[in-house]
Amino acid sequence: MTVLEVGRLRFGYGANTLFEEVSFSLALGDRVGLVAPNGSGKSTLLRLMAGELEPDSGSVVRRNEASLGYYRQSHEHVPEGTVLEAFLSEFRAIVELRSQLRKAEERASSGTKEALSDLARLQDAYHLARGDALERRVAELATKLGFADCDLARPVVSLSGGERGRLRLGTILATDSSLLLLDEPTNHLDLDTIDWLEHYLRGLRAAVMVVSHDRAFLDVVTNKTIELGRQRARIYPLPYSDYIVAREEDLAREESIVQRQQEFISKTEDFIRRNIAGQKTKQAQSRRKMLEKLERAERPEDVWAGAERMAFRFAPALRSGDIVFEAKGVSAERGGRQLFSGVDLLVRRGERVAIVGPNGSGKSTLLKILAGVGSKEDRGAVRRGTNLQDGYFDQHLGELDASLSSVEQLRLVRGDLTVESARQYLARFRFYGDDPLRTISTFSGGERSRLALAKLLLEPRNVLFLDEPTNHLDIPAAEILEEALVSFEGTVLFISHDRRFLENVSTRVVTLRDGRCEVTMTSFRDLQAPPPILDDEASVAAVEIKREPVQEGAGRISFETGKLQRREFERKKRRIGELEAAIAKAEVELVCLRDDLKGHPADDWEKLADLAEQERSLSSRVEEMMAEWAKLSDEVGT
Repeated sequence: MTVLEVGRLRFGYGANTLFEEVSFSLALGDRVGLVAPNGSGKSTLLRLMAGELEPDSGSVVRRNEASLGYYRQSHEHVPEGTVLEAFLSEFRAIVELRSQLRKAEERASSGTKEALSDLARLQDAYHLARGDALERRVAELATKLGFADCDLARPVVSLSGGERGRLRLGTILATDSSLLLLDEPTNHLDLDTIDWLEHYLRGLRAAVMVVSHDRAFLDVVTNKTIELGRQRARIYPLPYSDYIVAREEDLAREESIVQRQQEFISKTEDFIRRNIAGQKTKQAQSRRKMLEKLERAERPEDVWAGAERMAFRFAPALRSGDIVFEAKGVSAERGGRQLFSGVDLLVRRGERVAIVGPNGSGKSTLLKILAGVGSKEDRGAVRRGTNLQDGYFDQHLGELDASLSSVEQLRLVRGDLTVESARQYLARFRFYGDDPLRTISTFSGGERSRLALAKLLLEPRNVLFLDEPTNHLDIPAAEILEEALVSFEGTVLFISHDRRFLENVSTRVVTLRDGRCEVTMTSFRDLQAPPPILDDEASVAAVEIKREPVQEGAGRISFETGKLQRREFERKKRRIGELEAAIAKAEVELVCLRDDLKGHPADDWEKLADLAEQERSLSSRVEEMMAEWAKLSDEVGT
């Protein structure tokens, strides 16, 4: 059942059109990923769908009985009361009954018959309204989102920004709406909670549209992808990774059509110029009229093209010592709670160490201790290596002065930069036109993240401490940062909940959980992969392979090769599906053609010859497709 229809939607701010001619529908069971670079209007489109904004033209029609749940990126409104009351805030009737019940319980302490009778009546009403069941369901949701039982009684005003984000997500999920609009729902979630949310959303009957930069999350949750462009929206019945392969093929095909048409137009115009006044004047005039009526193919819009122009380049730095850090017996506690203790960690030059764990396990605390900016009460010793030039990326972006422009921010670090050279440098991070002169207070989260990274990379670094560097980056920016870090010759210690980023960047993993620290010598990708079943001989061979030294630059080559291989594999799978559908359709057409040939009058030779030629051509085409299908099936192992 369709719950929402969007028709020819257009929206912009003044002369700046964000998008137009956007049309699609959402039905129960649809789980749609809305993707585009930052600044394309994804959040604006969700607001239009939610009825918070009016479009310049077009329509958004929601079924009357379709209930809406809308999770926003920003959480300016802080509800009053406790965490449990905030979770129940969307159920006003039950909240009111619950309030009356609490007051009745206080009055019942008097022991009067009237007060006891009133309490019994309200208890029955609360039970019939399924308030008890709702409280249990909400408590379970709260637990899955990282709130302990004791947290339910905490005042909402005491929560951190991340906790408020998780609280707001919980209140939306508790409504059990038939239409869910989720804008970056994983931003404040740890890996365990993201895993739970993926399974939760896949099990819903509702229509779900999600904006996210988490590629793994999109692949698991969505069954459809909508790419929001300025000129139109591209719709693919595929999850994110498959969509990336399909859109590249579409763009290549559309570009080829434009190119062929341009060549045809160029040749035709050349013919007209040469023959307009000669013996072939009529032909030239005819072709001129044909060109005038020709519908010109438009060059395809590549919404990611500008986003992919960002360039993370590291300034040349000194070579650090082989031992970068050696931590012994590191311990930390906050608010009277022990986060971790007795952490021993040796980090060598060139390693990329990921620190993972649930929210509140102390990841940022450990990173700060290793960076030398921990608290005085922390225990243990961290011995630094030689020639270290380190830089720290704070996930809260606290080092940016919101009252300055990005040019002024950079010149605080490098006073030798002119305004023009600063603007040229910022262009590598997708700050164009007047963007470098705007005050940082007007920047989006993605713009602030890019500026913080630009500031970090302005000076030579051979050690990087990165706390959630991809939190506000769009997908191309995150991928470009991945590639830059893989080729970085220094050492990286980082925190991330982005599984693709963790898989592609890490060479080692430090896991914090329940006060314990586990240090592994494997990457996050290898840590997640099931161990292969090997016989004794294969085990020996595997050990020998692991002992081979890693060549300089091998990490980047492996990363690029793996990326290309995955794309090629997905392209082949998609092509197999296309061939199967095309073969089935062609075989039906062949049956119809052969029936026509059998029943056609023998005296109509021209028509008979035409049908025979169609049958031969289609039969040959089917044979070619079958051969291609068999070849690809062998290659992908289907």
